[in-house]
Amino acid sequence: MMRTDALALPILLLGCQSMSSVESANWGVVEGEQVELFTLQNSDGLILKATSYGAAITELHVPDRDGVLADVVLGFDDLDGYLGENPYFGCIAGRCANRIAQGRFELDGESWQLSTNDDVNHLHGGERGFDKRVWDATVLEKDDGPAVRFERVSPDGEEGYPGSLRVAVTYTLTNNNELRTEIEATTDVPTLCNIAQHTYWNLAGHESGSVRDHLLEFRAQRYTPVGETLIPTGSLSPVAGTPFDFREPKPIGRDLAAAGGDPVGYDHNLVVDGAGLRLICRVTEPGSGRTMELYSDQPGCQFYSGNFLDGSITGKGGAVYAQYQGFCLETQVYPDAIHQPDWPSPVLRPGETYRHVMITRFGWE
Repeated sequence: MMRTDALALPILLLGCQSMSSVESANWGVVEGEQVELFTLQNSDGLILKATSYGAAITELHVPDRDGVLADVVLGFDDLDGYLGENPYFGCIAGRCANRIAQGRFELDGESWQLSTNDDVNHLHGGERGFDKRVWDATVLEKDDGPAVRFERVSPDGEEGYPGSLRVAVTYTLTNNNELRTEIEATTDVPTLCNIAQHTYWNLAGHESGSVRDHLLEFRAQRYTPVGETLIPTGSLSPVAGTPFDFREPKPIGRDLAAAGGDPVGYDHNLVVDGAGLRLICRVTEPGSGRTMELYSDQPGCQFYSGNFLDGSITGKGGAVYAQYQGFCLETQVYPDAIHQPDWPSPVLRPGETYRHVMITRFGWE
């Protein structure tokens, strides 16, 4: 539901160059809870749409080198699409994103069993993770652009997790043409917390076909190899001499077949160079000239090339989403890190605050 301080429609916010705005609209009802759709526009005319169902990004319109706007995220025209089976389009994935082997872990000497929704493994929070919940929403007045904050409390035992987790996600569409995603969480008992933003990108436009010609450059010297069920083996291996080497820009499709998998493609965590908020990767779409730079403070980033898209999903405007039509860049702690004590930890304890920042900067050349 939307907070009472955000009921005005539309809400105008003074941007640094011209007027930016936030509008809200009713988007349906889920189990008696009102779902809202928010439209944010910055002073340069970029448009972001996000819904309180799953705290999901549903549209993001970005200009090309000629100033022509295109919606560069995959998704659906209405709430019904998100209520059906879909591959986590645009959502917030949690309480623990990515995979946990067999959904089992030990914490402080106690064993826990989570729901298993990816064969024998736990994926993106389980059968009904954060992506399938209605969040509370508040419009924020920020100096750098329009913003909306989504909040919810994940109760003790949800999908098998211990403790009550209080989560807040803020999207800001800055007047510097950035999508700033800020995630915070606190808990009342020790638990796992590794939250990811799961937008599918296609910088040529969501309906435009394969992303294999997009140029990707990644600041990562190492990656985490995986076994047959995409659980990391535990090693941190050099990308040199492998299909996972994006240290120099190359088309996503160049070494895609060599990445292996069933279906074939990238679905791997890259170990990001450095620490703190820093540039992780850069993507260029040659046809339109659109560029995207991703900054984050997380140690890893899951690069997924849309392998499981198979033409069975009809998205916005009747677009049929075929294999490799969108890619995901999910900044996070490494997958299955709870089983690797030498890796960055996904454990959150009382008195601590989980913080996760992503800045996605758009441009054109």
